[in-house]
Parts: sequence; C-alpha cells; structure tokens
Amino acid sequence: MSSLQLPARRPGWSAPTERLRATEGQAWQDAYSWLVGIYESWLPSCRAHLPPPVDKALHATLKQLVHADAATFQKAVQTVRTELMRKTCIASTLGRALAIVGLTLQRTLGKSPYNTQYLAAWLILQGRLAEMATGEGKTLAAAMAAAVAGLAQVPVHLLTANDYLVQRDSQGLINFFSALGLRVGCVLSSMGREERAKAYLCDITFVTAKELAFDYLKDHLLTKGDHDPRVLRAKTLGNLAGAHGALGEEHAAPVLPGLHMAIVDEADACLLDEAIMPLILAQQGASVNVPAYSYAYLMSTTLHQGSDYQLRQGLRCALLTPAGRLKVDDSVLSICTQQPHLSNGLNPPQRAYELVESALTARFIIHRDRDYAVFEDGIQMIDEVTGRIAVGRQWSSALQQMIELKEGLEPKPSTVVVAQITFQRFFPRYLHLGGMSGTLTEAQRELRSLYGRGVTKVPLKHASRRLWLGETLYINAAAKWSAVVAAIATMLASGRPVLVGTDSVADSGHLSALLGRSGIHHQVLNAVQDAHEAQCIAKAGQLGVVTVATNMAGRGTDIHLEPRAKAAGGLHVIACMRNSSRRIDRQLIGRCARHGDPGSAQRMVALDDFILQRGLPAWLRSAAGASTVVMRRNQVPQPLARILLAIAQWRAHSIESQRRKQLRHAERQLDDVYGFAGPTE
Repeated sequence: MSSLQLPARRPGWSAPTERLRATEGQAWQDAYSWLVGIYESWLPSCRAHLPPPVDKALHATLKQLVHADAATFQKAVQTVRTELMRKTCIASTLGRALAIVGLTLQRTLGKSPYNTQYLAAWLILQGRLAEMATGEGKTLAAAMAAAVAGLAQVPVHLLTANDYLVQRDSQGLINFFSALGLRVGCVLSSMGREERAKAYLCDITFVTAKELAFDYLKDHLLTKGDHDPRVLRAKTLGNLAGAHGALGEEHAAPVLPGLHMAIVDEADACLLDEAIMPLILAQQGASVNVPAYSYAYLMSTTLHQGSDYQLRQGLRCALLTPAGRLKVDDSVLSICTQQPHLSNGLNPPQRAYELVESALTARFIIHRDRDYAVFEDGIQMIDEVTGRIAVGRQWSSALQQMIELKEGLEPKPSTVVVAQITFQRFFPRYLHLGGMSGTLTEAQRELRSLYGRGVTKVPLKHASRRLWLGETLYINAAAKWSAVVAAIATMLASGRPVLVGTDSVADSGHLSALLGRSGIHHQVLNAVQDAHEAQCIAKAGQLGVVTVATNMAGRGTDIHLEPRAKAAGGLHVIACMRNSSRRIDRQLIGRCARHGDPGSAQRMVALDDFILQRGLPAWLRSAAGASTVVMRRNQVPQPLARILLAIAQWRAHSIESQRRKQLRHAERQLDDVYGFAGPTE
C-alpha cells in the first residue's frame, strides 16, 4: 500500500526545519530530472485520479460522516489527527483525512468539494504540482491539502500572489481551519517583526512569496551571516535594508520557525517567471555623481545606432561598438580636461562605457508604462509577467539612475548589496513543496529539473465550451487596434462582456483612448489602477461590460459570469499580445468559459509588437510587412503568421529558460564558496 512521507513536527520530536542545501546539485541529477520530465510529458494522464485505496477510504468516510452529529464528527477529527501524526501516513488514512476536511468545508462554508479538488489536494500532498484550469477551485484544493498537513502538525506556508489575496483567503477560510482546531495567520507587507513572528507560529500561514523570502533571508543573516564582513558592517551601522525598510534592533530574533511545507499558488509564475529576480538586502551606498551621470546620458544622445552602439532586444541591453568606445574616450578626455571634477565619475574608461551603455539602455530598451511607471515618489518597476507594480525592486548598476534622469528626476543614491537570494534557490530548501496553477504542462521538464517536482493535469469537472476564434497578425499596431475596437463593438452589440488583455500600461491607455473616441464605455485595469483590481474583475462578467487589462487579469482573481451575460454567450476574451511563454497566453484565455460556461476568445497581434521586435530580426519583419502590403492586405497571411509568431515566441522563451539555467549554475558555484545555509552537510 502506498504511503506519504510528511515532515512531521510532533511534540518531543526534533525535525529538520529546512533542507540545508538545495538537492539539485550534480550534473547526473540534472540529466535524470530531464529524462523523467521527457517521460512524464509523453505519459498519458495515468496519475490524474486518486489511487484506489485513497478513493475507497475517501468515499466510505464521506458516506459514513455526512450526517454525523457534531460530537461524532469531532471524534473522527481527533482520530484521524492521531493517525496523521505518525511519521508515515498510509493511503487509507489520507483518504479519511481528505474526506473529513471536505466535510468540514461543507459544514463551515457551505461548499462541497468536487472529486477533482480532492485529487488536486492529494497531488499537492504528494509533492507534485497540479495543473487546474482557471475557476476549477484551486483555493479550496490548496486549503484542503494545508488542512491535512496541519492536522499532522506540519507547519504550512500557503503562498499567494499579493497582500489582498493573502488577507482575503486567510479571513475567508479561518472558520474552516478553526473547526479543525488549526490556527491561521497571515503576513502582510505592513506588518512589523513581532506580528510576523506570531503569524509564522500558526499551523497555517498565508503569505506572499516575496515577504516570506525576505524574512528568511533576514533571519539567516542574523543567525548565520556573522562571518561575512559585509553583514557585520551593516549590522554595526544599523542600516541594513531591503524592500521592507531597515533591519535594526527589532530584528534581533528570527521570525521563521523553519521551512517545513509550502503550497504555492500560481506556481509557474513564482517558480519560473519570477525565479531569477533577486530579492536583495542592501545598504545605502555612496551618493551619485550627478554631473558625471548627466554627462554620460548627454553623451549617449550623440551616438548613432549601428556604427556606435547596438541594441540587443533579446538580452535587453545596449552595447558600444569599438568605434563607439573611441568616441566615448575622446569625449571623456575632452570634458575632464575642461571640468576636472568629472574625472572621478567617468574614470577608468570602463566606468564611462558602463554609464553610457546604461543610458542607451534606459533610452531605447526600457520603456515607460511598459517596464516602469512614474509616481510622485519616483520610479516603480512593473512586473513583466503580472503587470503589477513590483514594489521594492530596482534595476542594477547605473540603469536605475539613468531612467530617473530620463524622466527628469533627481537620481537617488545607489545601494550596496549585502545579501540576496532568488526563488529558484529558496524554494528547494523546503522539506515538502507542492503547488498548483492553471498553466504548468508546457514547463514540466524545467520544473522537474529545477525543483524536482512533477506535474499532473487535473481533469475539468465540466467539459469546456470555449470557442476559439483564431489568431490574426496585422502589419502594424494601428491596424491591430482598429480591428480590436471593431471586434469589441461587435461583441457589445449582442450584450456580451469583453475582457481585453494588453501587453503594457501604455497599450491599455492607448486602447482606452480609442474606445473613448468610439463612445464605448469601459473600465481599465493596469499597474497604475491595480488598487481597484478586485472591484474591476468582479464587474468584468456583467452584461455589456468592457474591461481593458494588462496581464494581471490572468492571475489570482475570479471573473463571475452573471446569468444574463451567460445567456448572451458568455465572456469574450481578446488577447492583444503574445507573451514569451504559451503558459502566460493560456492564463488570459482561461478567463472565459469557466465551470462549463459558454465563452470565446481570439488573439490579435501586430508585427511591431514587443515580442516580435524582440524575437525576430528586423529584416524578417520588414520583409513580412512588405509582402503583405504588396498583396494589398493589412493582415499577414495565416501560414506565414503562424511561422513568425512561433519563431518569436520560441526565441523569447529560450532566452528566459537559458537565463534560469545560467543563474542556477552560478548559484551552485556560490553555494560552494559561501551559502546562506552555512556549510554543506
């Protein structure tokens, strides 16, 4: 009979609190993970059902306790708790435990889980990643898995997308967990150290991945970083800071009791898309030499693309050519002769090259309202995947200051990195890791290789009724936006709600202006208006409502379809972009036709969209556009369009995947020299 090993925390039993080092350390293990990933990608969904012993125990317990009185039910809870606290949980025990937490959901919240939700919860407990389509009940599935682990006295971190969802889910599920005798806590960005410590001591803790990783990093700097002179100096000065402010005396004691079990919502976004973004603790560095930075920025305006510098859209950077470096040398020599005080900021020559390249990158690669937004208090990065403001993140080197100069702002002092960690280095330290998302199968080999987690696709509880209307590639953005407005008007004529997904804040604003001129009432949801995200999404399923959104519409929130909108044909989704991964494309499309409801979707893209500029050579895009014009059409022929889009998306995905692999290799080398977890054991 199959069994499940859980990292138990029983009274009087000393358990490890985390893996002392990520387990994926050797080349042969990588090869094994890669081969297993290939096998699983070819394997039919044979795992997409509960094992017979689990299924039998589950339904027998449901039948036995469905009409039980409160006393009988509580006795059953205590019995299964005792069985779960054993080091090894047999399948029948897990089946009974799942049945009891499912019945508790029904008694406390009035929600009876579907068989697919029981399956997803079991997969998470098995340490797998469950792919559940949008609207299939991931929140309840994760809650059931967390409850079973909590009954076994395993501390669980339930990770979700943002503070709003952390607060919403913790409050909405508190009666469910309390009925099982489990304590619930939540960690918000506004909380102090003492409040966080109390929340982490609960059986179930709701928290965002970023807050959790920062708390982990601060704890390890306090407990194991004393041999690092950078940390000692920062502690002495009392100015160690991260995205959440200073690390002073109030951080004297660690807040995390350990990394026992994590359940990650939107696992692909967290484990892949955001995996290489470093979470940094830093101290304030030297003030910026504003005249030198300003001169480097001015110098960049005198250079010519091609002869003096090249733009690498794929790598998102600008590089000086040998001729460009000679121009920079001459300019620096001239200005330093006239203004000697600039010498410190522009010498040695490599420093001047870096400043000019950062200025070129800020001017031509990093765009306002796509990569960042400007607020009264300065520049805020926009997360490329979610479209939300990335609070606390900054660009490295001099790029942040060059963007501030570009926007006419005073450059802020640079920071000196004291310590950093990434999600792909952090999450393998958990003793038990599981999760779910609506889009995982495309990345199952990479997830297996990076985290050792398998992926299982959970069947739909109702057959999908989504109608796919195809994809159209237009010769330019003007033709695309004109077609998008026409498509929205057509759908509104029948009263259907429409959700339009755009690539950036700038695109959402441009489309909003076009809709306004056409007299089409709509609501906008992007990184600038994300404070009202829940309210906007709640209205998006109503009759005749048009919602223009960035990628954030695909993550963490539900669109509920009202009966009249369902009768009119359901939600229609228009995707105005291709993303670097098909997973992200599927997230937006998955907003329609949930729970077996009607719905439809289409995609409209243009040759000058960001992903095609990034993924296709300029000559190929020009040739495709010219041939289309010769044919007197504003749409690229379908066969050619499919080829171009596939190439562009494949190149963009390959670049990001390669970056994750390179970072992983670099972090392994760092672990050999200096690891946050101390010496390898």
